[in-house]
Amino acid sequence: MTCYDRQDLGLLLLRLGTGGVLAAHGSQKLFGWFGGGGIEGTAAAMEAMGYSPGKQSATMAGLAEAGGGALLALGLATPAAGAAAAGAMAGATAVHAPNGFFAAGGGYEYAASLALTAAGLAVTGPGRLSLDHALGHAVNRGWMVPAALAVTGAATAVVIGLRNRRVREAAEFGQETLFDE
Repeated sequence: MTCYDRQDLGLLLLRLGTGGVLAAHGSQKLFGWFGGGGIEGTAAAMEAMGYSPGKQSATMAGLAEAGGGALLALGLATPAAGAAAAGAMAGATAVHAPNGFFAAGGGYEYAASLALTAAGLAVTGPGRLSLDHALGHAVNRGWMVPAALAVTGAATAVVIGLRNRRVREAAEFGQETLFDE
């Protein structure tokens, strides 16, 4: 008989809460659920924020959030799921960073909290109350953690770097700012 401990229950609660929020957030982007803009509305917003092309950016962010969140909640492919969600939230953090830390002032507090929690779950693993555990950790091997975080980190750095360059160039050439940072 298996006896679950506080750590297993705590990881389950973190996964369900964080994964659920991320899945809902991504569903706004992909499907327009929960008052979201769907792909078209999100694509326009992404372009305005400096992420181009907008439709591809909206799709990738939506998939990383909805897919990563759903997988985190299930405790399946936890390293990849956590890394994908953390990468998407790092992109949101970059947009909100000029507004300071606190979310009440438009800052990056919320996005950074989700990113850090998702990355923390990628590192710690899902616990025994998870599909990864039930499947013998076939998609949750130790080597997958640094690989997923490294690949996602590199891709995220490139995407955010290109976005920041677009925003900077728009400001330098006197173009009207599309997104008030």
